[in-house]
Amino acid sequence: MIVDFTDEAEHDLETIGDYIARDNPGRALSFVRELRGKCLGLADMPKRFPLVPRYEAAGVRRRGHGDYLIFYRVEPDKVVIVHILHGAQDYASILFPA
Repeated sequence: MIVDFTDEAEHDLETIGDYIARDNPGRALSFVRELRGKCLGLADMPKRFPLVPRYEAAGVRRRGHGDYLIFYRVEPDKVVIVHILHGAQDYASILFPA
Protein backbone atom coordinates (compact mmCIF):
# COMPACT_ATOMS: atom_id res chain seq x y z
CA MET A 1 0.00 0.00 0.00
CA ILE A 2 1.28 3.48 -0.78
CA VAL A 3 1.16 6.58 1.40
CA ASP A 4 0.09 9.82 -0.23
CA PHE A 5 0.54 13.23 1.44
CA THR A 6 -2.00 15.95 0.67
CA ASP A 7 -0.69 19.43 -0.03
CA GLU A 8 -2.00 20.44 3.40
CA ALA A 9 0.00 17.67 5.11
CA GLU A 10 3.17 18.68 3.25
CA HIS A 11 2.57 22.28 4.32
CA ASP A 12 2.04 21.11 7.92
CA LEU A 13 5.41 19.32 7.90
CA GLU A 14 7.13 22.42 6.55
CA THR A 15 5.47 24.62 9.17
CA ILE A 16 6.41 22.23 11.99
CA GLY A 17 9.99 22.13 10.78
CA ASP A 18 10.18 25.92 10.56
CA TYR A 19 8.76 26.32 14.06
CA ILE A 20 11.22 23.89 15.65
CA ALA A 21 14.13 25.31 13.62
CA ARG A 22 13.78 28.67 15.36
CA ASP A 23 15.31 27.08 18.46
CA ASN A 24 17.03 23.97 17.15
CA PRO A 25 17.63 23.56 13.39
CA GLY A 26 19.15 20.09 13.75
CA ARG A 27 16.25 18.77 15.76
CA ALA A 28 13.79 20.29 13.30
CA LEU A 29 15.20 18.16 10.50
CA SER A 30 15.29 14.96 12.55
CA PHE A 31 11.79 15.48 13.96
CA VAL A 32 10.24 16.08 10.54
CA ARG A 33 11.98 12.89 9.36
CA GLU A 34 10.49 11.03 12.33
CA LEU A 35 7.01 12.36 11.53
CA ARG A 36 7.37 11.41 7.88
CA GLY A 37 8.57 7.94 8.92
CA LYS A 38 5.54 7.47 11.17
CA CYS A 39 3.32 8.44 8.24
CA LEU A 40 5.04 6.00 5.89
CA GLY A 41 4.76 3.27 8.52
CA LEU A 42 0.98 3.46 8.24
CA ALA A 43 1.23 1.50 4.99
CA ASP A 44 1.92 -1.69 6.95
CA MET A 45 -1.12 -1.59 9.27
CA PRO A 46 -3.32 1.33 8.24
CA LYS A 47 -6.29 0.43 10.44
CA ARG A 48 -4.19 0.01 13.57
CA PHE A 49 -5.04 3.48 14.89
CA PRO A 50 -8.51 4.68 15.93
CA LEU A 51 -11.00 6.76 14.05
CA VAL A 52 -11.30 10.33 15.34
CA PRO A 53 -13.96 10.25 18.08
CA ARG A 54 -17.27 11.94 17.19
CA TYR A 55 -16.24 12.01 13.51
CA GLU A 56 -16.11 8.27 12.77
CA ALA A 57 -18.38 8.68 9.74
CA ALA A 58 -15.71 10.81 8.03
CA GLY A 59 -13.31 7.84 8.09
CA VAL A 60 -10.39 9.90 9.43
CA ARG A 61 -7.98 8.15 11.79
CA ARG A 62 -5.23 9.59 13.95
CA ARG A 63 -1.83 8.51 15.13
CA GLY A 64 0.19 10.41 17.69
CA HIS A 65 3.88 11.22 17.68
CA GLY A 66 5.15 13.40 20.49
CA ASP A 67 2.86 16.42 20.74
CA TYR A 68 1.64 15.97 17.16
CA LEU A 69 -1.25 14.08 15.63
CA ILE A 70 -1.17 12.54 12.17
CA PHE A 71 -4.64 12.50 10.62
CA TYR A 72 -5.19 10.12 7.73
CA ARG A 73 -7.76 8.26 5.68
CA VAL A 74 -7.52 4.65 4.50
CA GLU A 75 -8.57 4.15 0.90
CA PRO A 76 -8.67 0.82 -0.98
CA ASP A 77 -5.20 1.19 -2.48
CA LYS A 78 -3.53 3.89 -0.40
CA VAL A 79 -3.25 5.78 2.87
CA VAL A 80 -3.87 9.52 2.50
CA ILE A 81 -2.21 11.78 5.08
CA VAL A 82 -4.71 14.60 5.50
CA HIS A 83 -3.03 16.84 8.12
CA ILE A 84 -0.33 16.78 10.77
CA LEU A 85 -1.26 19.07 13.64
CA HIS A 86 -0.09 19.93 17.14
CA GLY A 87 -2.31 18.24 19.71
CA ALA A 88 -3.20 21.59 21.30
CA GLN A 89 -4.75 22.87 18.07
CA ASP A 90 -8.50 22.78 17.54
CA TYR A 91 -8.18 20.01 14.99
CA ALA A 92 -11.95 19.52 14.64
CA SER A 93 -12.41 22.97 13.14
CA ILE A 94 -9.52 22.36 10.72
CA LEU A 95 -10.48 18.82 9.66
CA PHE A 96 -14.24 19.11 9.84
CA PRO A 97 -15.27 22.73 9.23
CA ALA A 98 -18.98 23.34 9.82
